[in-house]
Amino acid sequence: MYTRALNGQVSHWFDGLPISRGPLPGSRDADVCIVGAGYTGLWTAYYLKRADPSLRIVVLDARFAGYGASGRNGGWLSGLVPGDRERMARQYGRDGVVAWQRALNDAVDEVIDVAAQEGIDAGIVKGGNLEVARNRAQVRRLAAAVDAERRWQVDGVEVLTKSEAAQRIALDGVISAYYSPHCARIQPAQLVRGLADAVERLGVVIYERSPVTEITAGRAATPWGAVSAPVVLRATEGFTAGLPGLKRRWLPMNSSMIATEPVPESVWAEIGWEGRETLGDTAHGFFYAQRTVDNRIAIGGRSVPYRFGSRTDRDGRVPERTIKNLTATLHSILPQVAHVPIAHGWCGVLAVPRDWEASVDFDPATGLGWAGGYVGHGVTATNLAGRTLTDLVLTRESPLTRLPWVGHECKDWEPEPLRWIGVRGMYLAYKAADWHEARGTKRTSPIAVVANRITGR
Repeated sequence: MYTRALNGQVSHWFDGLPISRGPLPGSRDADVCIVGAGYTGLWTAYYLKRADPSLRIVVLDARFAGYGASGRNGGWLSGLVPGDRERMARQYGRDGVVAWQRALNDAVDEVIDVAAQEGIDAGIVKGGNLEVARNRAQVRRLAAAVDAERRWQVDGVEVLTKSEAAQRIALDGVISAYYSPHCARIQPAQLVRGLADAVERLGVVIYERSPVTEITAGRAATPWGAVSAPVVLRATEGFTAGLPGLKRRWLPMNSSMIATEPVPESVWAEIGWEGRETLGDTAHGFFYAQRTVDNRIAIGGRSVPYRFGSRTDRDGRVPERTIKNLTATLHSILPQVAHVPIAHGWCGVLAVPRDWEASVDFDPATGLGWAGGYVGHGVTATNLAGRTLTDLVLTRESPLTRLPWVGHECKDWEPEPLRWIGVRGMYLAYKAADWHEARGTKRTSPIAVVANRITGR
């Protein structure tokens, strides 16, 4: 059932706008200044303070902790690599990428353990991830994905028949599926809120409503004053393009979500989903979904993929047609909920580097560092990035500092209007490819193959 849902207000994961912390009250000094109070910034603050309690750490955010992708994502705490393993292996070697994959899988459990230790109730259920194929071309891609997981030594991956998949979730039109244990369902805003509280208990100071207008060596400037620190770390992800000199560094890609009203128990009895697996598919215009803590269904996908000039949304507001499109996607896979109203729609931005590879780096000479560009796979990767930045800042040689994304560089995106034309064209091509494949072709549509080559995916 489509009804006019609540639109924007950041995301459904927040109960309205949270009570904000105060802004920076004036210029001050610190040992470490972190720009961005999302997962990356907060995990970095957490591990730095745990490693050296004497550090004076200040975190600045333009709005409030979790305002960006950390509080708007699909709630997949997964071992998915934020990049292309084959491409990274060609550049840095296979062994390093295998280590990166294993570190990400281990990071799923690290987040779960820290949440338990810090008393963070983020609705975590490690039910794994279910990926499904609904036409013959998707079946081939799914089989290739399983082969790739095994080549990269990802353990526990199971191929499921149609009936085996239906025993987990009674989805419509599924032909085949695979299951990976390396994923947990979370309530993302509760995780970021709890993490912010945890770092404050450790003595980290968070200033909200303090937009950073410029980052230079030893200084982060805001309208209310500046924080001077020998170490300044950028953790701004999808909002990076708003900083001077970084307009083309990472592209702010849009992704959108909807959440239903709570689904009646009688309908859950038909659907199943008792394991709380996260759910996705192998279409080019893919969806991602979860059964929420309060028994709704939250499902996301692409809508308006990119706004001209790297503009971002206004507090998560999304076009009404996107809510309708996502509703149609939901009803096509789970017709059992066709009469359950949609409660909320929202969107957010994720950072995409030109080569679609995330990176972590720190320059001891300038004291400047950063992490991000997670291409939509950042919930777990941010934890690994925070621990890696901690080792880099403290000059600790470790297995984390030798992972292939450390120091990785890529070129900037093209100037406008080329990047707008390119990104919009790419997603129009993927939409056409999905249409083509739905009509029965056995192979990946050549439209998608060409789009991948042009965009570097």
